[in-house]
Amino acid sequence: MRLLKVLLILIATALACFGQTESLLIGPGDELRVEVFDTPEMSQRVRVTDAGEVPLMFIGNVKVATLTPGEAARAIEGTLKSKQLMTHPQVTVSVAEYATQQVSVMGQVKNPGVFYITAPVSVINLLSNAGGLTDAADRNITIQRHGDSQRTVKYFFSNNSDDALQTSVMVYPGDIVIVPKAGIVYVLGDVGRPGGYTMSNNDSQMTVLEALATAGDTNKTAIISKVKLVRKTTNGITEIPISLGAMRKGKQPDIAMQSNDVLYVPFSYMKNLALNASQITASSAGAVIYTHP
Repeated sequence: MRLLKVLLILIATALACFGQTESLLIGPGDELRVEVFDTPEMSQRVRVTDAGEVPLMFIGNVKVATLTPGEAARAIEGTLKSKQLMTHPQVTVSVAEYATQQVSVMGQVKNPGVFYITAPVSVINLLSNAGGLTDAADRNITIQRHGDSQRTVKYFFSNNSDDALQTSVMVYPGDIVIVPKAGIVYVLGDVGRPGGYTMSNNDSQMTVLEALATAGDTNKTAIISKVKLVRKTTNGITEIPISLGAMRKGKQPDIAMQSNDVLYVPFSYMKNLALNASQITASSAGAVIYTHP
């Protein structure tokens, strides 16, 4: 029976350590549940002080702030051994209550705001509580961990439900969830529906042919041999000639567009305004913006 107990606690400890890469760091005000195997009189619930320590019976104060629960358990084990209270202690630590019980959801969700949670929840559940993503949302979501502005987790909210569920991450009390606005590409000139289009389809990317199809394709009067991609770079505005005919036939690869790119399809020679790259870029400022269907 004793051997079985030892095996069970080792398994529990291994599982706890396995999940620590996404565990919230312990902070002041958190209430911890500390258990020492085979020594129930040492099991206790204690709150972390402002100094980041927990006052433990028989041991004294142990520094646990900024540690994961697994790391805190190892620190307590080390203290038990250093004080010669136990030779082979086996300690488990879990957060019984978080000091901060709110999560902020910002950006492109239908109901942004502060949500109160008492335990970790999946990011999908939290986004659902916030009303879901807006049509203009980028599906690349950032989660800033509580207490550390440099500690962030990236989550891609796939349109594929299986992928979205399998890759879902946990959100902890005190975290901030940021849903950015999707990038916009512009399709101007002699097309069915000129304007700006959010890159919110599939994986928040859009190619030249996808953008063109979304804009209703070229009109019969368009000069497809003179199509060009206008892109702003750190060195200025760049024009990229597009061999649309060859691209449509699969003789040339489709090109991935970047946010704020302008795909320009010239009108027939009778209607052509002979716009240069700067004029094309400037004209995008007044374009109608459409969300991707």
